[in-house]
Amino acid sequence: MDQVVQGELKKAAEAHGQENVVVLLGSPDADSADIYAETVTIGDPTYAGPLAGVALNLPVHHILEDMVKEEVPQEIYDEQVGVAELSLEKEAICSAMEEARVKFV
Repeated sequence: MDQVVQGELKKAAEAHGQENVVVLLGSPDADSADIYAETVTIGDPTYAGPLAGVALNLPVHHILEDMVKEEVPQEIYDEQVGVAELSLEKEAICSAMEEARVKFV
């Protein structure tokens, strides 16, 4: 997650309140999903961005998770995410997200 995105998330959380911001990831693998989840919950693990040492504790989900998929109209999901869902390691990514939500509380 680059510094610009980190800064925008920090601004959004400050402006709207952490309880009103949800992070939706589209990262292509389990490792990056885990790192991004860590960044938006307990802070940037590289200590390089605006979230270094800043715990936003934002709820984080991945677009491939079934609970997210159910909230998006099927035709839009198929058009925007369908090919990625078929080509990415969905189970590994979803598992990493579940673990991250427990690990980074």
